[in-house]
Amino acid sequence: METNIFEKAQIGFLSLKNRISMAPMTRARNADGIPNEENALYYAQRSGAGLIITEGTAISETAKGVLHIPGLYTKEQREVWNKVTKAVHEKGSLIFTQLWHVGRVSHTSNQPNGIAPVGASDLQASNSYAWGYDENGKEGFVIASKPRALSTEEVKGVINDFVMAAKNAMEAGFDGVELHGANGYLIEQFLNPFINNRSDEYGGSIENRSRFLLETLDAVIEVVGSTKVGVRLTPYGGLNELPHYDEIEKTYQYLAREIEKRNIAYIHLMDQKSKGSHALPEGFLERFRSWYDGVIILAGSMDRKKAEELINAGTIDIAGFGEPFISNPDLVERLQNNWELTPPNRDLHYGLGSHGYTDWKTYREILSEESVNV
Repeated sequence: METNIFEKAQIGFLSLKNRISMAPMTRARNADGIPNEENALYYAQRSGAGLIITEGTAISETAKGVLHIPGLYTKEQREVWNKVTKAVHEKGSLIFTQLWHVGRVSHTSNQPNGIAPVGASDLQASNSYAWGYDENGKEGFVIASKPRALSTEEVKGVINDFVMAAKNAMEAGFDGVELHGANGYLIEQFLNPFINNRSDEYGGSIENRSRFLLETLDAVIEVVGSTKVGVRLTPYGGLNELPHYDEIEKTYQYLAREIEKRNIAYIHLMDQKSKGSHALPEGFLERFRSWYDGVIILAGSMDRKKAEELINAGTIDIAGFGEPFISNPDLVERLQNNWELTPPNRDLHYGLGSHGYTDWKTYREILSEESVNV
């Protein structure tokens, strides 16, 4: 019997109104790092999704690599996120927040007092960009600054930052948190042996390079519970200058089996082909499923046909959609009815204000306006 991806389902620990997730996407709408009423409206508009995962949310002042992103490390941030979670819950959806530390993919202008960003090592992502201020004070893309390698003790401190942000997320009414272990940011920098050249307990073997992610996961589970934690991973990804290495499959097989022991809410995989990087190799999803028996979300170049095929094959459990949700707040209804999608405008993806954020029309609104103008 085929699964109807638009019907309610109990998926692992998640009781969802459908099998569609809104993937995390940076939108840079918070000049002071504090969520606002526009954020609440934005996510409420897209609450057709059974599960919403917010944009990457900074766990500390030093975690940021993009101007104007929200955080979850102050009381004021926590209190306003409450409005966002309430707005989404009123629409019958669940909402997780993605906890984010960019590591070396940052710039001194993103850091307090212009200090160097930190990373798994001091290797610079010299062909990657942060969003900060150039030498003339103009906002825009800037080459990531040379990082400073975290000391062993400082690694423990970053883990604690994840824990505190997770606690704040629970107080803000989120249904859970997703650790951002993807896209070349801090957690994935530790996983990659070309970037992680450490000689301490966090470097060297697969087990050591995986230690930061797994210790962070364990620490967050201890304070919020395993059923409220997810992880995002990008096997074979190359974003932000993460070279492929011989042990990729062994690394993610190890992670899959270790994470399964922890009985978390889900693993969220992303195929980076949609971001102009490497696609997941043929057969990888099926191999990953053989290693991991928990809930799998897949995002990246997803459409209805692909989602239904993968879910009905048992390869994944939830289909994640990213960019289409930006310009189609009613994306789920459009998919269900095979209605035409409004194409995105990438010039409006970032920047302050409501234009290109909360002013996209639903399909029904467009039809209504067209009928009036006939």
